[in-house]
Amino acid sequence: MKKQGRGRSRGFVLTLLSVMLLSVVLSACGGGNKADAPQSQSSEPQPSTETKSSDPVKLEFWTIALQPTFTDYFNKLIADYQSSHPGVTIDWKDYPYDAVTNKLLTSIASGNSPDVVNLNTEFASQMGSKGAVLDLNGFLTDEEKGAYFDGIFNSTVIDGKAYALPWYTGTEVLFMNTKIVKEAGLDPANPPKTMEELADWARQVKAKTGKLGYSQQFASKLLPVNDIPILNDDKTAAAFNTPEMTSMIETIQKNIADGVIMKEDVPFTKQIQYYSGEQVAFELAGPTFINFLKTSAPDVYKNTIAVPLPTGKADVRLSNSMDLVVPAKSKHQKEAVEFAVFVTNAENQTSFSKAANTLPSTKESIKDPFFTETDKSLEAEAKIASANSLDKAVDYMVGVPNAGDINSAIARGLQKIFLNGADVKSTVDAMEQEVNGVLKK
Repeated sequence: MKKQGRGRSRGFVLTLLSVMLLSVVLSACGGGNKADAPQSQSSEPQPSTETKSSDPVKLEFWTIALQPTFTDYFNKLIADYQSSHPGVTIDWKDYPYDAVTNKLLTSIASGNSPDVVNLNTEFASQMGSKGAVLDLNGFLTDEEKGAYFDGIFNSTVIDGKAYALPWYTGTEVLFMNTKIVKEAGLDPANPPKTMEELADWARQVKAKTGKLGYSQQFASKLLPVNDIPILNDDKTAAAFNTPEMTSMIETIQKNIADGVIMKEDVPFTKQIQYYSGEQVAFELAGPTFINFLKTSAPDVYKNTIAVPLPTGKADVRLSNSMDLVVPAKSKHQKEAVEFAVFVTNAENQTSFSKAANTLPSTKESIKDPFFTETDKSLEAEAKIASANSLDKAVDYMVGVPNAGDINSAIARGLQKIFLNGADVKSTVDAMEQEVNGVLKK
């Protein structure tokens, strides 16, 4: 199962085989045969004509890496659904995250499509943009769509078409060492709300204590939080070579010079070390960071609090969601959507959050005491801070099959600038050319 904000997004990368199979699937989904065309093109619900409503329906439901830990939970969920939907049987299958994409593409290409599938937002959007999964708009009421946090739901809406139902998710929070912050004359009870304010806090920490602000990786996700698009709207070319990109880079360069940000591209394992060793005052991470901190530095753990992550110029927080989609080749589209809505409704998302310690994507869920009451532990505070971050959450994605190559190209360019002092204009120009080259492959 996904660790919040990390972990599964790294393992869930499209392989070359996935890309090759995707082209086969998309040609099968988007060909000239009207009988094979996705029924999502209509604005009205298009239930399958292959099965009468009175006939028994068997839905194949795929999830990712949830067995055996949550087998009992899903067996009960499925039993509850089947008891309230006579004639509908759910066949649940669970696959490792490094295998599900290829298996899905292969099954669709062979004509044996599952009916409801758990995907991450990146791949769900890629499938949706090519017509391989259903546009859910014709099947959902406004009330059903409005149950989810707007930013997370809209992350898989492309050209007005809703290609997925958000399921469980995760966001980063701001951890701060209250001992260092207080030594700097700052009040932890009134934490920074924006990244600009966090930079000011870090400058004061550096001036008063000699400690640095925080460490991070110089990655492509810096662009969307600063309202800089990575690609143009139709995903055909890079869109980040702008004055806004130059301004962001100059701001980060100043922050490095001022001791706000460590001058090092720091992977998560080293971020833990730097924070545990009190070399930095802040850490931007998901709640799973707590487990490592508690083990490596119990005294620092005791002095740490968690608050909602300050936002950048885009005023968003990046989430890492898992979704449910209905493949366009499902023979039971209406029933599949109904089951997906059931799995992701507020009641069941709340229940799953309690079982799995995840965040829900439904607005009503975070009103539950599980997300509002605290025993003052860091774990409880981080959970509440995460839940309170969801109103500004959007999923981070590039939206193309070779997203990994694009992310890598941007990260390499940023590292050259921040770590090696490379010329900003020529390096960003080179990044743009490399990304455009990747898109043409």
